[in-house]
This record gives sequence, structure tokens and C-alpha cells, in this order.
Amino acid sequence: MIAARNLAKAWLLLVGFCLVLAAIGWALNGYRVASIFLFCGLLTAGGLAFYADRVALGMVGARELTLAEAPLVHSTVERLAALAGVPKPRLYLLPGPHPRALSAGRGTRGAAVAVSTGLVALLTPAELDGVLAHELAKIHNRDVTVQTPLVVLSAMVIELSRIGGWLERALLMFLGPISAAFLHVMLTTKREFAADRFAAGLCGSPHGLADALIRLEQTEELFPFESSPATEPLYTINPFDETGLAALFVTHPPVAERVRRLRALDPSWREKLRAA
Repeated sequence: MIAARNLAKAWLLLVGFCLVLAAIGWALNGYRVASIFLFCGLLTAGGLAFYADRVALGMVGARELTLAEAPLVHSTVERLAALAGVPKPRLYLLPGPHPRALSAGRGTRGAAVAVSTGLVALLTPAELDGVLAHELAKIHNRDVTVQTPLVVLSAMVIELSRIGGWLERALLMFLGPISAAFLHVMLTTKREFAADRFAAGLCGSPHGLADALIRLEQTEELFPFESSPATEPLYTINPFDETGLAALFVTHPPVAERVRRLRALDPSWREKLRAA
């Protein structure tokens, strides 16, 4: 059900994008310009459908993660992907020590998961399982089918402000909310809760992911991080300071609420902890 809804959203996004461009062309100079704009929109939509994942990974500076570099990550992803019933995604490495992970793709096939060196070094095996399972859940639920082209489109809108020269700041103040609106119309916090639940089922316990979310939130401020705020939906948790322009792009629910819901999947966890 979730996957079907996300596929419908992806088609709605691409078709709506083409129709909006055609409407702008019609308003400018009738059907001739509308035809040109529609043709450009179809080319762009085709590019987003087939190459949005590569563009998104390029935006965050990811490179392919070889088996020799991280055999544990590869084996963990392969095992969890088999449990989730999806093909093993391509693995990428994110630059820098900031602990973060993301997923991108066109669907269950051709998807990718990226992790940073800082994430692998920081998390325990159980926590790493939880984070990787969460990203695989987004692939299984086809969240990536919606969020990947959305991120690319939103980033394109933000980059349009750079053509403004001395008007760049004013354009950014105008285009930033429009770009953020794309994300909030199509994405809801429910997708993260659903991915958390699915990941807990894959791991056989919700506590690895819950502990990982707490650890990531507590340590992310210790590491420098810069990127386009439009990439926020791709990550496991929001890695940006919720101030200024970045605050407009927050699509993740609070970590505390996610942890509370995960713990609720195992109500007796406190008693188990005391017994240990």
C-alpha cells in the first residue's frame, strides 16, 4: 500500500511538473511557447526518472564504496536486503567525519545507500544494522522514488537564485520557500515512522535503531557539515541546524518521537534492561 502510494506520488510529481511548465508557456505566448515548455518539461522529467539518483549522490559528493573498503557494511546490507525482499543496493561513501547515511534511487532496482566513514566508526554493530535497515526500508517502501527527484527539483529551484547577481539574496528569499513547499506537499513525517517500523522488523528488535538515532542526534553537532538543505529528506535524521533557510526544509519528525515509537514496539524493554 505504501509503495503504491509512493509510485502514484512520483508520477504525479513528474506529470505535474510538465503541466506547470506548459501552463507557464501558455501564459507567456499561447500554444507555441506552451509546446516548447512542455517538450522541455518532458525531457527534464525523463532525466529525473532515470538519473535523479546519480544527480543526488553527486550533490552530496558520494563515491562508490568498494567491498575491500567496508566488507562489514556490504555483508550487512546484503543480509538485510535479502530479508527485505529487495535487490542489494549500490553502496557509496560520503565524505567527511559527520555521521550520516542516506538512500536514493528510482525504486527497488537501481537504488543506492550511502554511509559516511564517521557513521561506520561511531555506531555499534546493532546500531549500524538499524540505520542500514531504515535506509533499506525506504527503498522497499519506494520512498526513494519520490524523495530523490523531489530533492533534485528543489535544489534546482534554489540554484536558480544564483543567476540573480546582486538580487541573489532576494531571489533566495522568494525561491527558498517555493523549493521547500515542493518537499512538504509530497513528503510527510509518516514515511519515517513507517521506515522505522519496517527496520525494527528486519532487525528483530527496535532498540538498535532507537539507540542509533539518539547517538546520531547527540554527536552530529560535534562535526562540521555543509550541503544543500534541499537534501534533508535523503538522510536518516535531519543533519542541518534548524535555523534560517535550512529550517524550511525539515521533513523529519523529532528524534525523541521516533525513539518513543520504536521503544513502544517492545513495551517490556525497561524490565529486560533491569534484568540484564
